[in-house]
Amino acid sequence: MPFIDSKITVSVDDAKKEEIKCRLGALMASIGKSEAHLMVGIDDNYDLWMAGKKLEKGAYVEVSLLGDAGRAAYENMTKAICDMFAEILGIPGEGVYVKYHPVTDWGWNGANF
Repeated sequence: MPFIDSKITVSVDDAKKEEIKCRLGALMASIGKSEAHLMVGIDDNYDLWMAGKKLEKGAYVEVSLLGDAGRAAYENMTKAICDMFAEILGIPGEGVYVKYHPVTDWGWNGANF
């Protein structure tokens, strides 16, 4: 039951949103999850500040998932997310924060997993 929420400082057109969504879906295997229940949120033109300065190109990405994938999987995913945002949107890795939020209870369709 992963949810990946991205807050991005730049404008993202529909084609790039689709590409980001597809690439995030493909990354699910790297943390032992499937794209089958993946939900993705993309909030562009979002104001972000880092170290007191407004970021022209930056992103905050929160990855919530049922269970814990482990530190090594998170390291690999962080690199892949940073590489993806650099490639698709020109956002440098130093402008990207990624937060992992493993949860023990997740509800969907009237029940919990």
